[in-house]
Amino acid sequence: MRLSILQPSYLPWLGFFDQMHRADTFVFLDDVQFTRRDWRNRNKIRTRNGWAWLTVPVLQKSRFKQLLKETRIDNSIPWRRKHREAIRSNYAQTPFFDLYFPSLQSVYNKRWDFLLDLCYETLQILQEALGIQALILKASEIGIESARKEKILALCQTLEASHYLTGDSAADYLCPQEFDRLGIALEMQNYRHPSYHQRYPGFVAYLSVIDLLFNEGERSLAVLSGAHQKADESFVGENESQKKPPC
Repeated sequence: MRLSILQPSYLPWLGFFDQMHRADTFVFLDDVQFTRRDWRNRNKIRTRNGWAWLTVPVLQKSRFKQLLKETRIDNSIPWRRKHREAIRSNYAQTPFFDLYFPSLQSVYNKRWDFLLDLCYETLQILQEALGIQALILKASEIGIESARKEKILALCQTLEASHYLTGDSAADYLCPQEFDRLGIALEMQNYRHPSYHQRYPGFVAYLSVIDLLFNEGERSLAVLSGAHQKADESFVGENESQKKPPC
């Protein structure tokens, strides 16, 4: 069973959904600290002049150690209308706008108090639009209390994972030997961003997956999932793990 674990994000990029698609079980890591100036509450869309942020304002004053699941949206700022109209104005002329925009528009017609609820709603819409079948779980409902690295290992054991698929940046803090001792194969994603048709000339990578959906429609999952190396090529085996310093 291949497991992948990521923090929920707002309108994530292609690599997020590549991990979800390649996993049998996908866990939202929602019981960790909210990180400022990160991807939890913002992402990029394509514009005529390149790209622009869509940022959900959150309440942070005197809340420096709040968990992601505790983070509240600052609804004194009219962000829902701004995001809805930014998406409409930049994507209305794309081939598949009418297919996907109604579902997104329904999100912006609701009031959201917690960032996590907004992220879950949009992620479910995007997962369905892409046709991804992974089982989705929430770390907060599994109830493992430990530090980040130990939490990952505990989730792998609890969910009886045989493989753990993670982003390449995890190589900075995960110890391959610890996974080896548990009999779990550690796999690095090695995601290579694909090119695809965009409305404006000059391809811009690392945007929200909505850019791919509006431009490629039902081909989106094929475009997205065809961009990574095969899982067996990204496996961190014994020889590879020995190249890293001891953990």
